[in-house]
Amino acid sequence: MSERTALYEGKAKIVYASESPDELVLHFKDDTSAFDGEKVEQLAHKGEINNAFNTFIMEYLQGEGVPTHFIRRLNARESLVRRLEMIPVECVVRNRAAGSLSKRLGIEEGRILEPPTLEFFLKNDALHDPMINTSHIRTFGWATTEEVEAMRRWTMRVNILLSALFAKANLILVDFKLEFGRFDGELYLGDEFSPDGCRLWDARSLEKMDKDRFRRNLGGVVEAYIEVARRLGVPLPAVS
Repeated sequence: MSERTALYEGKAKIVYASESPDELVLHFKDDTSAFDGEKVEQLAHKGEINNAFNTFIMEYLQGEGVPTHFIRRLNARESLVRRLEMIPVECVVRNRAAGSLSKRLGIEEGRILEPPTLEFFLKNDALHDPMINTSHIRTFGWATTEEVEAMRRWTMRVNILLSALFAKANLILVDFKLEFGRFDGELYLGDEFSPDGCRLWDARSLEKMDKDRFRRNLGGVVEAYIEVARRLGVPLPAVS
């Protein structure tokens, strides 16, 4: 399409309408943000890398039976997805203590969490994505009891699948967030999966290989993303 309608622009993506009312186009930007948008920079090629990374992960999960909104990658920066009615809840799995969990509970960073924890957060930038529980989700109508259970089940299944996948690449999947939505009465995994929305550590050195490099001014953000993709075997576009 020569001209497209932008339906929503977030921190890292622009969502466009497509020729089909049941499909959307995700455009991955180079923008990188942290601390509720207080820190924002553009990192060259990050959008292309995240689009390729997300394609790889979504196709892998689909191959393992996880229902996702992903249809296909269109070009270096864009992918076609089902148009979901998004549930405004983030599902966060933590395999090791880090980030807000360590701050809230005073748990040392890196502590192995057995079993892994599952937390829910309301997706609301104005409220800084507050932590919520299943009772809140049901009471305020964000999702049904059956949907909450399905989100829990699929999130923990994804954790098993991706923890094993990253372990083969000598990486620790520390934590990650997932979002879900409805399509034709069914629940699908939506949004994206990239180093922007998870924590990944090198299994030997515990070096951070994710957006914490940006949050903590460690540098080499894009280089770390490329290294993670290389270890996983993600086909990346030529970048220079």
